[in-house]
Amino acid sequence: MLGIVAAVLFFIAFLINAADISTNDVFASGNVMLLGLMLLALHVAGVGAGTRIGGSRRR
Repeated sequence: MLGIVAAVLFFIAFLINAADISTNDVFASGNVMLLGLMLLALHVAGVGAGTRIGGSRRR
């Protein structure tokens, strides 16, 4: 899930940069790209993977 959100943020950053849209400093393409990189790093680290702790085991 975090990987999909990161991909969407990368696409938004690309559109802001490609269309040369003037935004305020918070939504600049570099900041949106950094948010996407953070979410991608969390995805690779396994955050939000939905792993079970103490779940049922197959016999």
